[in-house]
Amino acid sequence: MADANVDRGAWDRVMAGLASNTPLFQRLDKWAGIAACACCTVLRWLGVCGEAGGGGRRGMLFVKLAEQGSTVLAGAAIRDAVEKFGRDNVYFLVFDENRFILDAHDLIPHGNVLTVRTGSLAEILTTAVGRLFEIRRLRLEALVDMEFFSRATAAFSFLTGIPKRVGFHAYFSEGPWRGNLFTHRPRYNPHLHTSSTFRGLVAALDADPGAFPQFPWIPPDPTAFEPPRFVPTAAEIAAMEGLVAEGCGGKPGALVLLNANASDLLPLRRWDDANYVALAKNLLTSVPGLFIAFTGGPGEAEKTGAIVRAVGSDRAFSVAGRTTLHELLALYGLADVLVTNDSGPAHFATLTGVHTVVLFGPETPRLFGVLLPRCRTITAGLACSPCVSATNNRQTSCPNNACMKSIRVETVSSAVADALAARGK
Repeated sequence: MADANVDRGAWDRVMAGLASNTPLFQRLDKWAGIAACACCTVLRWLGVCGEAGGGGRRGMLFVKLAEQGSTVLAGAAIRDAVEKFGRDNVYFLVFDENRFILDAHDLIPHGNVLTVRTGSLAEILTTAVGRLFEIRRLRLEALVDMEFFSRATAAFSFLTGIPKRVGFHAYFSEGPWRGNLFTHRPRYNPHLHTSSTFRGLVAALDADPGAFPQFPWIPPDPTAFEPPRFVPTAAEIAAMEGLVAEGCGGKPGALVLLNANASDLLPLRRWDDANYVALAKNLLTSVPGLFIAFTGGPGEAEKTGAIVRAVGSDRAFSVAGRTTLHELLALYGLADVLVTNDSGPAHFATLTGVHTVVLFGPETPRLFGVLLPRCRTITAGLACSPCVSATNNRQTSCPNNACMKSIRVETVSSAVADALAARGK
């Protein structure tokens, strides 16, 4: 297991670190990114830096820096790449706080996960430049940029010198402009589930680069891919069994986890704390022997503690800030049901056997939903939802998340009851 202090620090950054800087990153990507893509496009036209051919190239690189949930959804695409290039020849570039997902997947060697540190803008730039030179030395054959229209990753991908590069291109203004920096330029299809979209990027490597945006590839059934199971260590399991026993005063008849956070990355995804309080009270009243644990990162411990006090039951307790990321997955494996908004934990849970109930509002489960039988997605179905997408840079003018406020506590409670019944609880 990773060092606990390091892992707890990563947990805090996952839940809160990048989120506070998201508007800054978006502004930088818009203005500095336009300049970078324009300059790189000119360099490509002049024949400088790009398409560094030559023999002896082997292997490929994925670029997917942010969004933990999307990184989980990339699992099938990673498996496709492993089948195509071999496990030892697939690399992945990711923000440092997101690498634990790839380690948990265990689809590629841990040493092939290349990270960019995000402590400050200067640190991002210096570590990114270091990784750029490292990638150029690897002499890889192919690159797949999984970011949805990020200009920074488009410029970075070009500067790697990798000769075969796949990335989304904005035909007819179907997304933000990112220059002409990819050799294979599929269009983004907003009607495909994200897992299929990512698999399509890998499949695009074998397509005629001059034929795009035409891409006559038929996506496989996205429900057929079963994510690999995370295998916690004995110490992680024991630590979580002790934490559960402490909160329950023994072994619970059933354990439901409530993840009452939404991350500031997209605040409109929040389901109100009062709803979680009402949900907990409803479940504790209707299910004898049930215990409820509220999860969260270290920065959420105080808020989560207040929610538990509002529930006012000795069968509700908080574990926020008391687990590492790996221990959190071990905890999921001990629990029966997880209730969460559309966020990273909904996807982390797919690496375990826990049933999930996931609440969607400004985004849609048709694109980002978990496709496992043990997952139930709930959305209010408002005409204005979803309002954020890859093509609008996940921006919205909506000041009031009616889509989340319209999800009724009774609906969620019923879904939890169904999940418990499916588990014989």
